[in-house]
Amino acid sequence: MKRANPFQWQSQDDRRKKRKRFLLLGFLGVILLFLIGYFFILSYRPIPSKGGPSEPIGPPSKEVQPSEPVHQIIEGTIKEKSTFSKSLAEKGISQIWTERIVSTLKPFLDFKKLKGGQFRFIADETGELVKFIFEAGPIEIYEIEKGPEGYIARRKEILLETYLVKVEGVIRSSLFEAVEAIGEKEHLVISFAEILAAEIDFYKDVREGDRFQMVVEKVYKEKEFIRYGMIHAVEYQRGERVIQGIHFQGDFYNEKGFALKKAFLRSPLRFTRISSRFSKARKHPILGGVLPHYGVDYAAPSGTPIWAVADGTVVSCGWGGGFGKQVVLRHPNGYMTYYAHLSGYGSGIRKGVRVKQKQVIGYVGSTGLSTGPHLDYRMAKGGRFRNPLKESFPAGFPIEKGKMDAFQKRRDEMLAWLQGTVSDRKGLESPKREGEGGG
Repeated sequence: MKRANPFQWQSQDDRRKKRKRFLLLGFLGVILLFLIGYFFILSYRPIPSKGGPSEPIGPPSKEVQPSEPVHQIIEGTIKEKSTFSKSLAEKGISQIWTERIVSTLKPFLDFKKLKGGQFRFIADETGELVKFIFEAGPIEIYEIEKGPEGYIARRKEILLETYLVKVEGVIRSSLFEAVEAIGEKEHLVISFAEILAAEIDFYKDVREGDRFQMVVEKVYKEKEFIRYGMIHAVEYQRGERVIQGIHFQGDFYNEKGFALKKAFLRSPLRFTRISSRFSKARKHPILGGVLPHYGVDYAAPSGTPIWAVADGTVVSCGWGGGFGKQVVLRHPNGYMTYYAHLSGYGSGIRKGVRVKQKQVIGYVGSTGLSTGPHLDYRMAKGGRFRNPLKESFPAGFPIEKGKMDAFQKRRDEMLAWLQGTVSDRKGLESPKREGEGGG
């Protein structure tokens, strides 16, 4: 009987172990390859949502998206000494489109009276007009667009807001300077002075330290100031004297209900400065020697409007020798007023015509014996010249008794504003829209 070889069994054992190890490694290799393929080679599939199947997530679609229309935009300004058509042509807008724009806007604009403005011409890639916008002013905007029946123009509606505001200041040198110092416009000065024209002569009565205030409407386009509206109340304080005016049913009245408007205005034109006063002994600037000057000279630019200081009738209108072009008016109670050195006469002014207070009767000039543009204004009563700056006139008419309660309520409301017991700013009625559509 043969004896078993131990080394032979050991060799067979080793071979079996190696085979098992090889199979195990091969199996692991296959699994590893599968995992690599799963994560890096096979297509990624998202997990479906609970709401149902979803589209696979992938890169953005390469389909061509519709492109935005390409517009050509030309902007420009209508120059003051140019024309609408010329200003468009200077920016390269063709004559064809210029004529089309002008004809479309003609129902809305008088191109002969046009004073400046800004425009925007918008065309497509072929040069055809898409939209035209013209801003004649902040609240005057016109648009042209192409509709089914051709190009149509319309005036754009502008949303405006109105506020009631208190304005106040102190005189340092003049009313103009004082109003400008608080950031307000010249128009407000003129309106304020005209309301008090029968109470204050702004040529001679204004002093440093005088105070003024008013309650006025201001109109805005968003935050942009557009214009002043109605003045509701005014006040002028000079030392202990306080003059107040309350607007009521179209006129201004003092706190007692007497109209500020009187039979005579204090001056015959908007204030500038007095160059020569009433005097019985003045050295004549041209003739020499000492002669009486029975009038007041108001220095003002040539062409400044001159108005009648009171209702009356034209006694004469023509050349007055050394007085140059002159108008003479007759008024009730024996008064006569004289306006000399005029450059021209007001519309319709001739002998025998009746005039109203503040009607323009002529314009400042330098005709006759004159050293420069000014108005020589004189006043006579009963055939004797009077100093216009010192003449006293009766108070205005009082409010009717039946309207006194309504006036007093209005007065108290406005005095509360002037005395600072209410807010200095108040929004008024719902926003207004300026402009209207059309075609």
